[in-house]
Amino acid sequence: MVDTAAYLSRIGYSGPTEPNAETLRGLHRAHLYSVPFENLDIGLHRKIECTERAALHKIVERKRGGFCYEMNGAFSALLRSLGFEVTLLSARVAREDGTLGPEFDHLTLRVDLDEPWLADVGFGDSFIDALRLNPDVEQAQGRRQFRLVEQDGLWHMQRADSNQPWKLEYAFRLIPRRLEEFAAMCEYHQTSPESSFTRKRICTLARPDGRITLTENRLILTAGGEKTEAKVDSAEEWATELKTNFNIVL
Repeated sequence: MVDTAAYLSRIGYSGPTEPNAETLRGLHRAHLYSVPFENLDIGLHRKIECTERAALHKIVERKRGGFCYEMNGAFSALLRSLGFEVTLLSARVAREDGTLGPEFDHLTLRVDLDEPWLADVGFGDSFIDALRLNPDVEQAQGRRQFRLVEQDGLWHMQRADSNQPWKLEYAFRLIPRRLEEFAAMCEYHQTSPESSFTRKRICTLARPDGRITLTENRLILTAGGEKTEAKVDSAEEWATELKTNFNIVL
């Protein structure tokens, strides 16, 4: 059961709540500005359960962040509590060599209003506003462009930074899924040495002017297209940066 008021307070959202495109954009943006994408429990060997209840407890009550299964699992519950029609979709994340990862590698969301939308608050540094789920339409967001390309029922979500070529982020089909179908891959990403999430810690949060990211030994700030990095030398300094910038204490 979603405590809608508590969730809206968690993301600092006080705008309209009617299920329409304006509300979806506002909620999507507020979530990305308030709830960090992070995998910190994995390094601490704390099991992440692939359930709505666990995700809502962690994000709303404990005021933590999470990765895709948690973030989009919780966000879909919030949207449904407000009257949105939401469908969970399985996405395959693009590897560096251009091939695609396995099914259920990523959880993304279809939201149906007068037209369909792609919502995703769990992919880290990606689109801030939900995307219209229409093929071959370039959608500008700041210094970036996004588009969805459909080929034989497979949709490709692509991104282009300033003066750069299009890059595939992930691919998905419009097949409705249940959250429990993602449980095996959620477990994989917590335990497999092949998963990037077991190899490095990350906590990252979008900001209106850019992004702030804490990695194993770096604090990275992006503002106005400019990036600065500072070395984080000790566990104590790392914990301080985590508390100061993300309000998280482990």
